[in-house]
Amino acid sequence: MNIQVNGEIRQVPEGYTAARLVEDMGIHGRRIAMEVNLEILPRDAYAQHAFQDGDRIEVVHAIGGG
Repeated sequence: MNIQVNGEIRQVPEGYTAARLVEDMGIHGRRIAMEVNLEILPRDAYAQHAFQDGDRIEVVHAIGGG
């Protein structure tokens, strides 16, 4: 199935979760926010949330500065 992540199409297997996406992107443990189809996905739902074909995902992470 295909999902769109930050504007790029990715082919992923059925049952692909938000938690797996975070791991695959190498951003586990960082301060991030994820939006799926224009709705914020709570962090505690990442492990259970399986994407559907055609989902549009935006992932942003906070960058500190000073």
